Amino acid sequence: MKSINLSPYFNALLLVTVFLLGIWVQSSGFVEQFVYYWDEILYLSGHHIKLTLISGSIAILIGVPVGIILSRPACRKAADLVMQIFNIGTTVPTLAVLALSMSFLGIGDKPAIFALAFASILPILRNTYTGLLSVPAHLKEAATGIGLTPMQQLAKVEMPNAMYVIMAGIRTAFAINIGTVPLAFQIGGTGLGELIFAGIDLYDTPMMLAGAIPTAVLALIMDMVLGVVTFLIVSKGVNPNRK
Repeated sequence: MKSINLSPYFNALLLVTVFLLGIWVQSSGFVEQFVYYWDEILYLSGHHIKLTLISGSIAILIGVPVGIILSRPACRKAADLVMQIFNIGTTVPTLAVLALSMSFLGIGDKPAIFALAFASILPILRNTYTGLLSVPAHLKEAATGIGLTPMQQLAKVEMPNAMYVIMAGIRTAFAINIGTVPLAFQIGGTGLGELIFAGIDLYDTPMMLAGAIPTAVLALIMDMVLGVVTFLIVSKGVNPNRK
């Protein structure tokens, strides 16, 4: 992985900008106003993470198996059709998906989890399908030559070689998911959207930022955690970050 060399002038400009921003934040009283919501931030962040993990796990449990099935030679003709069905979750505005789920699941966390999972499936499904198809043919032929069954080939050859691409899809899905959870507030779901939308309604900028900033931080932390998981579970030979 190539390192990025920033010029000394850019580093100096960045330090000055951060310094001036810190002075402005302190003088404006934003820190005190932000800390005022600290207990709510912690409480709602817990619910935010819970919604993300549950809906993301459901998306993985559906997306990976369906991607594996579609990558089998007998099912590849149906791959485009199935992906277009799941593509509805990304082409239709998320608020519309939330409203539709609310119409038959009521209000609260349940319809939010359903809508978030539906919106997160496609990146996982598509990357699983693409990753398995991109496994070199000579590896499959070698696996067949040593007498591995199709299931053994999948578990010992195809999945390990496709895991880096699959994890990229999971990271994308969770990034979408954690940034979409605030919209769940519109149908009675919990999460940091409560502070964001209440802040917008009340023209209270610190309250809105008390929801928006932790949401961005959670997205970064989630991506870092999944990056570490990717580094650990993807084999060295197919992981560009370990070469």
